[in-house]
Amino acid sequence: MDGESASEVIAGIYADGWSRIVATMIRFTGGDWDLAEECAQDAFTQALRKWPGDGIPRQPLAWLTTTARNRAVDRMRRASTEAAKLRAAAREPAPPPYTQDSEIPDERLELMFTCCHPALRLDAQVALTLRSLAGLSTAEIARAFLVSERTMGQRVFRAKQKVAHAVIPFRVPSAHLLPDRLPAVLHVLYLLFNRGYDEPRDPAHLGREAIRLARVLVALMPDEPEAQGLLALMLVQEARRASRFDEDGEPVILEDQDRSRWDRELIGEGGAILERALRRRRAGPFQIQAAIAACHAAAPSTAETDWPQIVGLYDELAKVAPGPVVDLNRAVALAMAEGPEAALAEVDALAASGRLDGYHLLAAARADLLRRVGSAAEAHECLREAIALAPSEGERRLLRRRLADW
Repeated sequence: MDGESASEVIAGIYADGWSRIVATMIRFTGGDWDLAEECAQDAFTQALRKWPGDGIPRQPLAWLTTTARNRAVDRMRRASTEAAKLRAAAREPAPPPYTQDSEIPDERLELMFTCCHPALRLDAQVALTLRSLAGLSTAEIARAFLVSERTMGQRVFRAKQKVAHAVIPFRVPSAHLLPDRLPAVLHVLYLLFNRGYDEPRDPAHLGREAIRLARVLVALMPDEPEAQGLLALMLVQEARRASRFDEDGEPVILEDQDRSRWDRELIGEGGAILERALRRRRAGPFQIQAAIAACHAAAPSTAETDWPQIVGLYDELAKVAPGPVVDLNRAVALAMAEGPEAALAEVDALAASGRLDGYHLLAAARADLLRRVGSAAEAHECLREAIALAPSEGERRLLRRRLADW
């Protein structure tokens, strides 16, 4: 087996097996997230060194898990303050392999429910799970939460410290405990979906995996309308994927997308799921966001979109999930429904509040409104600010083209 072939096999196992190994190590180390991640990474490093020469083991995932476990035992043995933990670990048998006896019929979803422990704050549950099970970097998670990388790093550190100091047990929750953990799992799935949705071709298939897991979740918890709302939202958004980027991989804004390329089958499926969820009359944030997405999907064009209805939906969303991004999106919809003047006042107030400092879409939205009311020079200044703040080169190029057109 040559090095390249072994590397390809390891890369494939990493994509699917990383979360399983980390979750196993979290349980084995008693909730030591840092040690679990380090030992898992060390196991993959050892595989890269050994497998090209020794050959790929018959059970590669078991090899990696055992290597990570042995590394953890070595680490604990060297730490004198962890002597008691070492003795307990030495007596503990190896973690059993996953079986379908679990009440959760999918291993990855099971791991998410395990790691989304309600003793932690919601944002900490989501951040730790994305970091350890989905492999997202601290910087990527920080962007999703609209905070600095340093702030998110501190949150993750404090959450890990709480796990360690409070000796929070990580085990698969029973069925009656799942509803308490559902909000965090839904957020994990949606952020995972968005991570793949922002890529022109979603090379890691994160979007499709998030949709698959959402389908499993709806089947597992059929009486939870928010799970249905999330699935509906993902499907309607996924329906637009083919039109969201041009042939060079550059992002295309909603107004310029070719709606004939939208997948009407996915839109119809998402709409039907949303209707079933709304009939339960427990509308939550994901159901409302799905309703907003459905309004866009039903419109033949931007001009023919039911913007007053979208404004009303954002009003409802602000009641159940208030936040500055909701306020910004409502202002954009208000500009389409009633004109830019009223919306500009709201966006100016939002900018003055400082709640979205450093958010490039705030500057871009304000630039568009200023242009529409005739303040060209100030609009150009705001658009340059948006370009400087944009997190990706693709978005910067899109904004530069807009600046050139203005």
